[in-house]
Amino acid sequence: MKNKITRPWGNYTVLVKNKDFLIKKIVVNPQGVLSYQSHDHRSEHWVIIEGKATVIINNKTHYKVKNENIFISKKAKHRVLNESKTKKLMLIEVQTGTKFLESDIKRYSDIYGRSK
Repeated sequence: MKNKITRPWGNYTVLVKNKDFLIKKIVVNPQGVLSYQSHDHRSEHWVIIEGKATVIINNKTHYKVKNENIFISKKAKHRVLNESKTKKLMLIEVQTGTKFLESDIKRYSDIYGRSK
């Protein structure tokens, strides 16, 4: 279960998955940006473990640091950015909902050219 999955912005590791929730550790490289996306079947709760996060939810910007958290409701458009030039951003993501699939990503924009 604990395979590290590499993405253009960094990586994630699924720590726990069952029928009710999924927990990931997400590491965003310096100046990494996740796609602006939404999910039809899950909500996400992010807890910042290390670094500083710039979180955009429905075009509103939030700044979060270590030990702070933010909730992203199902269908909300969101992304996280690591604006640091030198330090990684680490967060724990807790997904709750009815499906925990990577295919439940609707991308609106992505600096790495990914679509869906």
